[in-house]
Amino acid sequence: MAIERSTERVVDINDHEEDAEEQVFEKSLRPTTFSEYIGQERLKTNLKLSIEAVKKRNDGTTLDHVLLYGPPGLGKTTMANVIAHELNANLKVTSGPAIERAGDLASILTNLQDGDVLFIDEIHRLRRVVEEILYSAMEDYKLDIVIGKGPAARSVRLDLPHFTVIGATTRTGALAGPLRDRFGIIHRLEYYKLEEIQQIVSRTANLLGKDISPDATELLATRCRLTPRIANRLVKRVRDYADVNGDGVIDKKITQEALDLMEIDEFGLDPADRNMLELMLDNYGDRPVGLTTIAALTGDEPTTIEEYYEPYLLQLGLLERTPKGRVVTVKAREHLKKKK
Repeated sequence: MAIERSTERVVDINDHEEDAEEQVFEKSLRPTTFSEYIGQERLKTNLKLSIEAVKKRNDGTTLDHVLLYGPPGLGKTTMANVIAHELNANLKVTSGPAIERAGDLASILTNLQDGDVLFIDEIHRLRRVVEEILYSAMEDYKLDIVIGKGPAARSVRLDLPHFTVIGATTRTGALAGPLRDRFGIIHRLEYYKLEEIQQIVSRTANLLGKDISPDATELLATRCRLTPRIANRLVKRVRDYADVNGDGVIDKKITQEALDLMEIDEFGLDPADRNMLELMLDNYGDRPVGLTTIAALTGDEPTTIEEYYEPYLLQLGLLERTPKGRVVTVKAREHLKKKK
């Protein structure tokens, strides 16, 4: 297996699909220290302790490998950046789907330096052959490669620098047991509290250079599905509306008009959420509906339903998950009637 030197930062191919300006802006919104990172207090407390212990020992050891899991948009990538910054370490970024062959991973690993942090987003999507190489790299800091083919092939074990892997996943159950066991620090990111989302909305508006009233901040926070990523997106859209239809100041009236235009209701549901619930009710009523059936009704992938729509709907009590399938609750039926 040939090993090629890679560039310092490994970028997922999906990055190229995003607008460059949006990427720069999103990066500027991300906090770089624990003090700037809002919410996830339990996670921050535990990580601070582990990082301080590594710094205090100062014996060349690195932070244990970290696995962060939870619904999308809660700050797993941001936390990886914060950990690397707090460790004063270089951060190398890649994702599970981007590492297609064992040689890709070998190239990444051999370019690491002592103390580097390797962030692997969507780590549950690593191929099995890549996972098997990662096992010994994470546990023993060794890389086993095969040089040549056929009878002339020989195995070579390379020493790797000590590094820390931070894995992020929305589906921890999809991780192979041996891979999950090699993470010394495993934490789930929880949905944010309303007060924390209000702080994030206020911070984002401030970074955008916009004045936002307290009642507008409170209103926006109730529509963000308790998720920072959505909070940032809505603040940007309301900012646009305020610039075009107002004087640039984000007040409650402007915010409500912008939310009405986007059809985001008081529960934070958008047309896609309501469409899914309505399709389930119209076609199956009170009967349970399977995941693949819901995906067929909506035209979405089953993983999109399971990872994006379901968690928040379940938390709000608008959807129930039973052994026979998903069921729309009485609370959801009443809410949909009110919206019509």
